[in-house]
Amino acid sequence: FYPQNALLILKVLAREQDPLLAEKMIITAETYLSDNSAYRQRVSEYKEDVISGRGARQDTNLFLWVNTIEWKTLQAALRKDAAMLDSVADKTHLSARLLAAMLIGEQIRLFDSKREAFKKWISPLKILVNETKISLGVMGIKEETAIKIEKYLKDRQSLYYLGPEYEKMLDFQTDNIENERYQRLTDPGNHHFPYLYAALFLRQVEQQWKRSGYDITGRPEILATLFNLGFEVSVPKSDPRVGGSRIMIQNREYTFGALAWEFYYSGELEDVFPYTRKPGS
Repeated sequence: FYPQNALLILKVLAREQDPLLAEKMIITAETYLSDNSAYRQRVSEYKEDVISGRGARQDTNLFLWVNTIEWKTLQAALRKDAAMLDSVADKTHLSARLLAAMLIGEQIRLFDSKREAFKKWISPLKILVNETKISLGVMGIKEETAIKIEKYLKDRQSLYYLGPEYEKMLDFQTDNIENERYQRLTDPGNHHFPYLYAALFLRQVEQQWKRSGYDITGRPEILATLFNLGFEVSVPKSDPRVGGSRIMIQNREYTFGALAWEFYYSGELEDVFPYTRKPGS
């Protein structure tokens, strides 16, 4: 029914040898097939022609956002920054694919809101959108969020505290902290700090939830929701829900968390952001 998506799942399964991961990818894809009676019938009957590929084929990708020009542009930009994302992920002991999922949610939303700029220079140059007002840089980090991230790195009594090795990661080099913070988050030529702040936020809320008795390290959709909404909504509980800013793509409405979830399990960019890459490898 959707050979492109099937091929990506098969590639990941062959590479990772993880049937549970492949199952999660299939479940994610099946959110688009709940009303497809032909697909459901084929699955339930498990006929031989499913394997032989005689089903109704589509030339487009199952995930609608993959078929957009915005995704083609963002995909190219992500490949340019892959080494930097990997470096930050290694430094913070985080999945680079998870970090990329946050970036994708932020950038697709901005691409749509900056339509004229996208046509004129974002698409031709294959670059990321850099915010310089309320939400800063390519990751859309708000100043008050950045200040809290810095504070929690040094607060040993906080549920967000990550340990001594993280305490100096965001130390400033000048006395003009406010200006230095702004410059490091909005530098169009170097995205290291936006990625670092984002990665530290994710690690901090993971730590907060873990210390409260709940582990969300394997929940990209929940982490993305918290990343989008901020520390204020990070309340550990047994039944966290997906949400965040609403984004329209191809006449379909997504939440920030759902879009990150779809990318994470879509298999897209698996060659540069594999599922099981270990920090430092």
